[in-house]
Amino acid sequence: MPHPRLGPRPLPLHLGTALMTWASCASAWRLWKRDSPDSRPASTAPEGVAEILKEVAALGGEGRFEQALHREIGRRMDRLARGVIAYRDHPFERALETPPPAWQEGNTRLLDYGHTHPAARKRGARAVLVVPSLINRWEVLDLTVEKSLLRAMAAAGLRPYLVDWGTPDDAERRFDLAAYVGRLERALAFVGKRSRRAAAVMGYCMGGTLAVALAARQPRKVAGLALLAAPWDFHADKTGHAFLLSAGPMLAQMADRLGELPVDVLQTLFWSLDPWLAVKKFGRFLGLDPHSDSAREFVLLEDWLNEGAPLAGPTARECLIGWYGDNLPGTGQWVVGGKKIVPRKIARPALVMIPSGDRIVPPLSAAALADPKRGLKNAARLDLPLGHIGMMVSGRARELCWTPLIDWLKAR
Repeated sequence: MPHPRLGPRPLPLHLGTALMTWASCASAWRLWKRDSPDSRPASTAPEGVAEILKEVAALGGEGRFEQALHREIGRRMDRLARGVIAYRDHPFERALETPPPAWQEGNTRLLDYGHTHPAARKRGARAVLVVPSLINRWEVLDLTVEKSLLRAMAAAGLRPYLVDWGTPDDAERRFDLAAYVGRLERALAFVGKRSRRAAAVMGYCMGGTLAVALAARQPRKVAGLALLAAPWDFHADKTGHAFLLSAGPMLAQMADRLGELPVDVLQTLFWSLDPWLAVKKFGRFLGLDPHSDSAREFVLLEDWLNEGAPLAGPTARECLIGWYGDNLPGTGQWVVGGKKIVPRKIARPALVMIPSGDRIVPPLSAAALADPKRGLKNAARLDLPLGHIGMMVSGRARELCWTPLIDWLKAR
């Protein structure tokens, strides 16, 4: 491997979550032991606890139960640790060749996925500017030869140009969202000039939100707008983002002082959506054949999740305060480079794809862009029985997401 794996990041948080939760079981049990001053006889204990105490007595007493409890805590911690070590020591790594850059500005490149595919090089092939999130890198769109939306697009006769944001350098650490949208405008101009007609724009996750701003600012240069799990109304469903909403101001101050929001902090926000996800998935990984396709795909996805880039300080503040805190996009008050971004004023054809199982971008947030009253003026909505990442790499992604997306883009 070129460098040691660091995931799951931040590792102390994942291990601490598991240990504290399981250890609390032992603490709770001690409170209910007969010799505890806080305990009550089984006859006066709450109904559920009374039943448990009776079962413990039937097993041979408190001592045996306590020993078994500690053994089970140790077994679970050991399984989690072995799962993480198995992932970190796995020899497999992504080996796909990265297409050549067709354009570059700063650390941002445009990767030409149609460069080596005959169907994409045909005269009249529709160019598509593909915009991923600023946080997680683009590789999930090109995970393996078989699970690559970008290669599927090229094989179908489209010419995808992927935005590789790279890692912010000293100058880019001062970028706000307007600076990133400005960079997209220049990339779009390059693609349009090269293909000699307006390009379609496809945005995934946060990249979709930026793509809406791009279409609002450059409507004549956009042939169509495809948005995949793109957040817009950040107050439509607050339940899944309670931690982010409460910690937003503090994290914005951290970004101000550091000049960026570090990767481990960003990963903590993802952890808050499902604190037990790492425990569950690394336990499953330990049970896989390490030579299987499933194990290799797990490794590739984990590498992608844990090798993101930090978020530039001003951009982090805008996202945390302007998006999640004040919901500027959802209320029609988001201003980019002096222009208010109002979806209803965007007349270009749009496709809004909403994965119903998404825990990263709540479906209600993405659905705002397809709302007849306040969403995009000419939008088609497609709900998918998939998750946020599953719409890219699951076994049903090609059938349920890729094919209708490609058909829609080609029809433009």
